[in-house]
Amino acid sequence: MTHNTSIVTRVAPSPTGLLHIGTARTALFNYLFARHNNGTFALRIEDTDKARSTSENEQDILDGLTWLGLTHDTFVRQSERLALHTAAIDTLLAAGSAYVSKEPAKDDPERTVEVVRLRNQGELVAWDDAVRGTISFDTTELGDFVIARSRTDPLYHLAVVVDDADMGVSHVIRGEDHISNTPRQMLIQKALGYDVPVYGHLPLILAPDRSKMSKRKGAVSIASYREEGYLPGALVNYLALLGWNPGTDEEHFTLDGLAAAFSLDGVQKGGAVFDIEKLKWHNSEHRKKLSEHDDRIYVLEGIREELYKPVLAGSDVAVDDLRDRYATCGELNQAIAAGEYSFYVARPELDIEKIVWRKDPMPEHTTERLRVVCEHIASIDDVLFSSDTLKEALMGYAEEQGKGNVLWPMRYALSGRDRSPDPFTLAATLGKEESLARLRVAIDMLSV
Repeated sequence: MTHNTSIVTRVAPSPTGLLHIGTARTALFNYLFARHNNGTFALRIEDTDKARSTSENEQDILDGLTWLGLTHDTFVRQSERLALHTAAIDTLLAAGSAYVSKEPAKDDPERTVEVVRLRNQGELVAWDDAVRGTISFDTTELGDFVIARSRTDPLYHLAVVVDDADMGVSHVIRGEDHISNTPRQMLIQKALGYDVPVYGHLPLILAPDRSKMSKRKGAVSIASYREEGYLPGALVNYLALLGWNPGTDEEHFTLDGLAAAFSLDGVQKGGAVFDIEKLKWHNSEHRKKLSEHDDRIYVLEGIREELYKPVLAGSDVAVDDLRDRYATCGELNQAIAAGEYSFYVARPELDIEKIVWRKDPMPEHTTERLRVVCEHIASIDDVLFSSDTLKEALMGYAEEQGKGNVLWPMRYALSGRDRSPDPFTLAATLGKEESLARLRVAIDMLSV
C-alpha cells in the first residue's frame, strides 16, 4: 500500500499503566482517520517517566492494540529520542526564546535547581479544532512556563512537540482533557518554527451517571475485556460508536468498514456514555457472524473451570445451549462459579418435594412415569444415544401423559435445579449410564 505522506496520526500512550478504554478509543480514531485517508498511523510510547514506566505495561499496550487489530506503521519510544529534545532546548536557549532559571526546588525549598522556561509574550492563540470548531486561549496566565527540568531533562510539552514535528504528525487527535495542553504546545511550536498540526479533541467517555470514567465505574483495561470473552471486533465496533456517528442507522461494522466510513466530521462534541449492556449486545451480534463450530470453540476455550471442559466438549447440544444464554464467556463463567451448572460435573442432591411437577393432577404416578422414562432410555443403542434420539423416544409418551408431568421430573432428577437445560440435552451430555443412575435415585426417593 502506498501511504499518503501528508496524513500522519499518532497515539502516544504512557507505559505507566495498562491499556484502557479511553486510550484504545483514541488509538482507534487515529487509526481509522489514517486508514481512511491512506495515511500513516504511528505508535509512540511516551516512557520518559522512568520511575513509573514498566516494560510489562508497554507489552500490555502493544498486545492490546494488536488484539484490537490496530496495527501501526511507525513505532518509537520517547526515551530513545532525548538527543532531539535536548537539541531543541539548545536551539530555544540560543535564540533567546527560552532561558535557564535558578529557583528553589519544589520538593526542597532550601535546594536551588536550574530549570528551563519558555519566554511567553502572553499572546492570544487560536486554532480551528477539527471536532470542536474555533478555540482561543489567552496565554498570559501561563507565564513563562517550564519546558525542561534541566538542559538534558525535557518535560512533556516540549518532548511531544519535538516528536510530533520530527515524525511529521499532521493530525493530533486526542481526548478533550488535552485541550488545556494545546496553547502551551502551540507556543513551543512557534518558538521552534514548526508547523502547527490539525488538532481534534475527542469527547470524554463517561460512566452511566455521566461522571468521568474510573476503575470503579468500568474503566478497566483492554486485557480485562479480552479475558471476559469480548471479541476484538465487537469491542472495536462499540468503541467507534462512542463519540462518533456514521451519519446512518448502521450499527454493525468491521474494522475495514469503519475505516471506509470514518470522518472527523462525525465526531460529536458531547461526552459519550459507556454502556456495558450495549457492549454485550455488540458481542452477541459479532458472535452471530461466527460459524457454529467457531462459536462452540469460543465457548469451550472461554470456560475457566477445567473440570467442565471435557464434559461439554463431547456435547454440541450442551454447548449450543450455553451459546444461546450468554453474551460473553465472562457471564458464563460467573454462572459456573455460582454453581448453576454443577450437575454436569457432580451428581445433584435432590429435594423430594421438587421431583413431582407442581401442576401434575396425579402426582402419585410420577414414580411410574420415571420408570417408563428409564425403560425408553435403556432401549436406545449406546452408539445412537443423542438428544435427538432421546426426544424421539420420549416425546410421544410425554405428550400422552402431559409434557410437564414427564419432562419436569426427568429434568429435575438429572440436574437437581429449578432451572437447567432441557432433559434431552442433559441426558445426552451426561451419558446413558449416568442418566439412568440419576433417574433411579429419584425413583428410590419417591418409593420410600
